[in-house]
Amino acid sequence: MILPPLPTRVAVVGTGLAGLRTAAELRGQGFTGRLTVVGEERAAPYDRPPLSKELLTRTAPVDLAGEGYGELTALADELLTGHRAVALDAGDDGARLTVAGPDGTREVAADVAVVATGAGPVVVPGWSDVLTLHDLHDAARLRELLRPGARLAVIGAGWVGAELATVAAAAGVDVTVLEGGPVPLGHVLGPRVGELLVPWYAERGIALRCGATVTTADASGVGLADGSRVAADVVVAAVGVRPSTAWLSGSLPLTARGAVPVDLTGRVRGGPASVRAVGDCADRHSPRDGIVPGAHWDGALSHPAALVADLLGAADGPAPDPAPYVFSTQLGHELTVVGHVPPGAEVVLRGEPGAGPWTALYVVTDAEGVPRLHAGLTVDRPRDVGALRRALSAPEHPVVDPLAAADPAIPLRKTFT
Repeated sequence: MILPPLPTRVAVVGTGLAGLRTAAELRGQGFTGRLTVVGEERAAPYDRPPLSKELLTRTAPVDLAGEGYGELTALADELLTGHRAVALDAGDDGARLTVAGPDGTREVAADVAVVATGAGPVVVPGWSDVLTLHDLHDAARLRELLRPGARLAVIGAGWVGAELATVAAAAGVDVTVLEGGPVPLGHVLGPRVGELLVPWYAERGIALRCGATVTTADASGVGLADGSRVAADVVVAAVGVRPSTAWLSGSLPLTARGAVPVDLTGRVRGGPASVRAVGDCADRHSPRDGIVPGAHWDGALSHPAALVADLLGAADGPAPDPAPYVFSTQLGHELTVVGHVPPGAEVVLRGEPGAGPWTALYVVTDAEGVPRLHAGLTVDRPRDVGALRRALSAPEHPVVDPLAAADPAIPLRKTFT
């Protein structure tokens, strides 16, 4: 078999965590060719989770270079900040990017282009003067507006909505959270576990309204389908993100949600050999879990290593398939989700919610009648996180003893057989 030549020119599109880590892995794994990095933001790469978790207490961005993740000015031969990729022409023998900047458009040619453009907040047509919380500009504007006594309406009780509501309420803001689903985070954690989170809002002095269908929204408040209106001084939409891939339409295959479909090494499924994708803009196919959407910080951090190893012909064995992992600080609790929660899974609780730390395990009985663990949520129980990550990153979902797993006194790792 004739192996393709190793690339001598690589272009990385995106200067967030995934793009930065791709550049750092390229240099760390021995790439000595020309590296061009293109990014729309002018700011040096920064960490996004603190924007919501520490919105009002950390006013300066968390610089990723200072955290040891790499420094683009030292890694790239050419760093084009303030430039937006607008088109991609790619084949098996190379890729050509069209990027737009302050001085017009230009082309960047490369043997391989790595798409790491992330995702942007969903903006609902017809909602006027409704804010989002996604970047440094968003955070700075909200800090100016969220003063004690101000009325904040948050649309969406997902990760960002809950974290924003938490910090705002703690600062004396009058907070109402409007969730279209029956429970918070139900689309991620399922209805039974989502119901367990409902009391947390009242405990923090936050009004939560579930099943609230928003019909209108503007700077003065939110109108609901039942005819009621929630008056507010600030309205923030936290209704999810969408992959920043519109510029790739017609150039690469995209999934139903607009993400680039990739394998474990970032190769585009059904796409040209000269393109890879990683991070929040990609939907990753896992032989164990099926299609796993991006939009998780841990994936942007860890997945570039396997992408670069494959790209440089340095992969040693099968590509790793780490379990999806997300963490959140909200409503006085520390949450982690490990794995991909399947619909209809049986929920096994370790510990008693409301009476201390607890973990929810998601168990699916396979065709042979064997109970297998597919995911886990820990609430203030970090001791279970390591066992979950190890077990759920194995090639197959582990067999679990549900009765033993329900006993919080038994180490979780000992319940796998």
